[in-house]
Amino acid sequence: MSSELITLWSITTKHRHVQFSFILILMIISSIFEVVSIGLVLPFLGVLTSPETIFNRPEVQPVIDFFQLTNPDELILPITVIFIISASVTGIIRVLLLYSTTRFSYATGADLALDVYRRTLYQDYARHLAQNSSEIINSVTVKTHTIIAGILNPTLIFISSLVLIVLTSSALFFIDPFVTLFSFIFFGLFYMLVIIYTHKRLRESGECIAKESSKIIKAVQEGLGGIRDVIIDGNQEFYTEIYRKSDSPLRRALGDTQFINGSPRYIMESIGMILIAGIAYFMSLQEEGLSVVIPILGALALGAQRILPALQQLYGAYTSIKSAKASFKDVMALLEQPIPKNDSLLITPPITFKKSININNISFKYSGTSKEVLKNISLTIPKGSITGFIGATGSGKSTLLDIIMGLLTQSSGNIKIDNIKIDNSNQHLWRNNIAHVPQSVFLSDGTIRENIAFGVPTSEINEHRVASAAKQAQLDELIDGLPKKYETCVGERGVRLSGGQRQRIGIARAIYKEAQVLIFDEATSALDSKTETEVMKSIYSLNKDLTILIIAHRVATLRNCAVIYNIRQGMIENSGTFSQMLEKE
Repeated sequence: MSSELITLWSITTKHRHVQFSFILILMIISSIFEVVSIGLVLPFLGVLTSPETIFNRPEVQPVIDFFQLTNPDELILPITVIFIISASVTGIIRVLLLYSTTRFSYATGADLALDVYRRTLYQDYARHLAQNSSEIINSVTVKTHTIIAGILNPTLIFISSLVLIVLTSSALFFIDPFVTLFSFIFFGLFYMLVIIYTHKRLRESGECIAKESSKIIKAVQEGLGGIRDVIIDGNQEFYTEIYRKSDSPLRRALGDTQFINGSPRYIMESIGMILIAGIAYFMSLQEEGLSVVIPILGALALGAQRILPALQQLYGAYTSIKSAKASFKDVMALLEQPIPKNDSLLITPPITFKKSININNISFKYSGTSKEVLKNISLTIPKGSITGFIGATGSGKSTLLDIIMGLLTQSSGNIKIDNIKIDNSNQHLWRNNIAHVPQSVFLSDGTIRENIAFGVPTSEINEHRVASAAKQAQLDELIDGLPKKYETCVGERGVRLSGGQRQRIGIARAIYKEAQVLIFDEATSALDSKTETEVMKSIYSLNKDLTILIIAHRVATLRNCAVIYNIRQGMIENSGTFSQMLEKE
């Protein structure tokens, strides 16, 4: 437990450290008032059963003098009022403590989730290709919540319960040392035996929860993401079975953890009742009689009523932390992802691009593999030109453009923009010049206006630029014919639009960015020939100062390109103008 808590402390902010210190002080104050409440049980029950005995005790004299009491029976009212006030204040502090700990744990959980998501977004493209999105989604949503419910809250409960047990046991020790010591050792040993017995099962359940929760999200993503094919092929039961195989062990592990967490409570409550009954019987046989026994017994009973739940909370906190350990490790791994320095995150001007993109003998292979995807590629792309790339699937043309965009870093060789060499230190500055239109344009479930100005806060969207971009992408006639015009919702992933319309929104988005370089990665391959012709016409009619790079399967798509490169097995097999490449087909 200690290693997880130390790690958790190290990654939280100073502001959270201050909040935790305040909560710790509040825990101590709350426990002190709990002890005071227990201590007041003795005089309260004593004054009810034998006011004369309490009236003559020296520790009660300040109360007698303050209220100017002359009769033992007059002591009942002030002691009752003091007891009620103490109990009320204790209750208020406990509610305040609960509010503070809950707010603190969920606020800290929000910090962690945001940090995981932020760090993940800043990872390079190659790392994203190697990670499964379902694991990221699970860590950001489910596993960070597990840290809140399974680490943060239980840790605060653990500390609060420990402070309460120590102070309450100390108070009860002065009332009856033998009974307190015996009870504390007996109950403590019982929980230790339970911990030893359930240790392995808790670890296995925690690992199962961490693993299967990711599989469930993956199953849901795949089933709903391909819902059209699922319905057509009748694969509903296939995906239901995948879900069931992960969900069943997950629920079983959650149930086991909950049972192990809560079951000792009922045993301890029964044993506690039996123990108090036995103590009451043996104490009643003493010569002092019930008048002395009842106050002591009441204090012990109230103390037990405080300590037994605290012991159960202590044990419950341990089981929660133990079962959440696997999820905690997964989240910590994501929190250790490097993030750019602050100066790299500032909004900075793009690298100046006036002449050409120069690619010099670049080669590329993915990490952990020996096969080269690209081999000694060299070419020059003048500013304002339209350049085409063709090649079979897997030839390396998309990888080449990913390197040009600064998404991947070449294994050897270099890329220069004019005379500036592009590397990890300035890739983000070069990317400011680039807009990308992929084969499948991602559209959010928002309006056309919001999707054209994608990633821009609604209040900061430039309406003139949106309209201008839509016109250049030949979307203006379509939008003008819609009832809500630019405020028309496109549906999730643009399901209410045709393929050509989605692609044009992608083109409009690229134009809105006012980038100097537009890259179309098989942006028309999924379209029919008529729609493809219209979309390509939109592309070729754009500003002549733009540098456009187009990947296509067919030479016919690249009719207006100044030069076309044919990529084969990671190398430039040949190149030429449209007519020259047409002859080589």
